[in-house]
Amino acid sequence: MYHNNSIRILTGNSHPELAQAVAERLNVPLVPCTVKKFSNGETNVSISESVRDEDVFIIQSGCGDVNDNFMELLILISACKTASARRITAVIPCFPYARMDKKDKSRAPITAKLVANMLTVAGCDHVITMDLHASQIQGFFDIPVDNLWSEPLMISYIKQHIAGWRDGIIVSPDAGGAKRVTAMADKLSVDFAIIHRKKNGKSQSAPDRMEILVGDVKDKANSVALLVDDMIDTGSTLSLAAKTLYEKGAKSVHALISHGLFSEANMSSIEELPLVELVVTNTVPQRSHKAACSKLVIMDISPTIAESIRRTHNGESISLLFGEWAENSNVTLL
Repeated sequence: MYHNNSIRILTGNSHPELAQAVAERLNVPLVPCTVKKFSNGETNVSISESVRDEDVFIIQSGCGDVNDNFMELLILISACKTASARRITAVIPCFPYARMDKKDKSRAPITAKLVANMLTVAGCDHVITMDLHASQIQGFFDIPVDNLWSEPLMISYIKQHIAGWRDGIIVSPDAGGAKRVTAMADKLSVDFAIIHRKKNGKSQSAPDRMEILVGDVKDKANSVALLVDDMIDTGSTLSLAAKTLYEKGAKSVHALISHGLFSEANMSSIEELPLVELVVTNTVPQRSHKAACSKLVIMDISPTIAESIRRTHNGESISLLFGEWAENSNVTLL
């Protein structure tokens, strides 16, 4: 029997494998709960054990059927709130609607702000997420938000698994990732480059192309290009960037992506790209993608999530997760 404000972990249907891995690392069982739908499509939640006065962590990622999974999260939060949980933390490895973080055109919604409001109204006290598309989303909340980073895991992977990285170059496929690649380049003491996507002509139907704005991948001994981005969805940006780097003289191209959504990506096309490997995290389920693409390598983030939960529960700082501890730790591959 768990009591006296112990860690209680719940999960919906978005990523039960990750929740199970986190629970095993913390040596606590998942709280039995049933999340299913009524015949009319409404979500029904039933929590089978008491969470009164407990420290509850609900692990639910924004992937797959995003709207259904997000509704499950809201109902789970509300159910725990009305069941008198002491604190409710939403652990959202891949934050839904993170790309809609600003009004970039007339009448455009800022949906990430709406998501933040809905989580707070449902009764959430704290949010743990990973690699927000835009860090300023943290400011949409009036509750604490811990944005974990996958960069330390990527740095550790590069050091342990990519030969010739010391003569390599870190590359961002767009200007928005400049801060990420410059920080990684500084920690690895390598060069960096930024490439830009534009139309190959003035027509709207003109094909896209990429040009390198900063940096150079030519004339470097054993040049290894390390393409880093926060998200891959259709795979078109990755495809253009990989081909551009290869054409510009990179001897090998490795891609490291935080969130491998692949919602519209053709995995067989990725298989044919001039990539040595495509490294993603398991913030979203990757089993089916792994079966369709032999170049896919999956980094396990459950140790980082588990440690952040333990430190949050014990009132410890989680800044250690962003430093040398993470960069020098062994990366678990799935």
